Amino acid sequence: MGIDDILANPADHDLSIHTLGRASVANVLTGQRFVQDHERIALTSDAARIHGICAAGAQVPSLEKAGPRQQIYHDPAWTRAAIVTCGGLAPGLNAVIKGLVQVLWFDYGVRHVFGIPYGYRGLNPKYRLAPIQLTPELVDTIHEEGGTMLGSSRGEQDPKVMVDTLQRLNINILFCVGGDGTLRGAHAIAEEVAFRKLPISVVGIPKTIDNDLNLVDHTFGFETAVYKAAEIITNAHMEARGAHNGLAIVKLMGRDSGFIAAYATLANTVVNMCLVPEVPFQLEGPTGLFEALRRRFERGKTHAVLVVAEGAGQHLFEGLPEARDASGNILKHDIGDFLVDKIRHHFDQLGMDIPIRYFDPSYSIRSVPARGTDAIFCTQLAENATHAAMSGRTDMVVGSTGGVFTHVPIPYATSERKKLDIDGPLWHAVLSSTRQMDYFRASGRA
Repeated sequence: MGIDDILANPADHDLSIHTLGRASVANVLTGQRFVQDHERIALTSDAARIHGICAAGAQVPSLEKAGPRQQIYHDPAWTRAAIVTCGGLAPGLNAVIKGLVQVLWFDYGVRHVFGIPYGYRGLNPKYRLAPIQLTPELVDTIHEEGGTMLGSSRGEQDPKVMVDTLQRLNINILFCVGGDGTLRGAHAIAEEVAFRKLPISVVGIPKTIDNDLNLVDHTFGFETAVYKAAEIITNAHMEARGAHNGLAIVKLMGRDSGFIAAYATLANTVVNMCLVPEVPFQLEGPTGLFEALRRRFERGKTHAVLVVAEGAGQHLFEGLPEARDASGNILKHDIGDFLVDKIRHHFDQLGMDIPIRYFDPSYSIRSVPARGTDAIFCTQLAENATHAAMSGRTDMVVGSTGGVFTHVPIPYATSERKKLDIDGPLWHAVLSSTRQMDYFRASGRA
């Protein structure tokens, strides 16, 4: 259910957002323009595609525009909101928590905001994890710290048990901050809430450092991750350049999508080769990685920097057993250590001395606070998530489409992973910057 599928068959897709009922409470917000429910953002700005869809008698697929509504569903005086952070760490988690607390407290006058500790585990009473009452004073400086003040966890919990907990706590708004696994959990909670006909809004905020959520332009933490990765690449370049025929290998995040590797390569143009999950590569043969490296050194280049996404080259591990994490995600085999061992062995066999420096900065990148425009983005996501929840919307995630904040149904956001378009301008820019095809001697794709 990617964008191309939706645009090709618009009549087959319903992008409407579920609501709990009629919004009948006057919004107390001042100084903002209220968004009308009919305002929507088209999934494409391509005039030819829009013309083709209209010519076929269909409506251009669009997403509901985010923002404050004039009438809201939840009465602030009776609202009890909860925030849960799940999955791996990413820059900006604390900034999102702070943003949610501040908008609820100062804009809407909600005085009961709770933090659920350690992800969805905190909604299962068997773990005996008490909620944390959040106030503006408590979260005042948390945006300056990495990680999440609430803690996090992976793994599924029974939606029935979690909704039981929400009922016991009298929670009527739940914010779920996380990636695709977290959002699938939020959808399961929303379905159980709907089955019981409870007035509880479940709203997701997209946190996946890989930037791979469907129908979402980008996720918080991604920009900071690229910035930090570019710094690591500088260090790798210095190490590679400091040894004759030195090779620095930098493994970056990206289980199924190579966005961080690609953007970091463009952010620091000392990278000579970039390997991503979307582009299979071989080790041996005339167009393999070994020969590409040998050609580079043979042509008088005295060093090389190779960036590899963690999910690249998984076809090289065929026959090995599959493992999964607590959330059910397939664990990727370690392509970084694999390449170090294979490259070292290959060049030892050739009698070539290739000093290798290996960098795996994943955890250090994930644990830093969001900076610059990424931190601003966190606050804006929190603001728009709060507006959506207070208006009674549910089973949705706040995203951005063409720079405009939108509401995305959770089933669509998690239906498939967004991937690099290897025929698009981003990957072409990577190939142009690295000139890696000059060494692989292939046409168009590594």
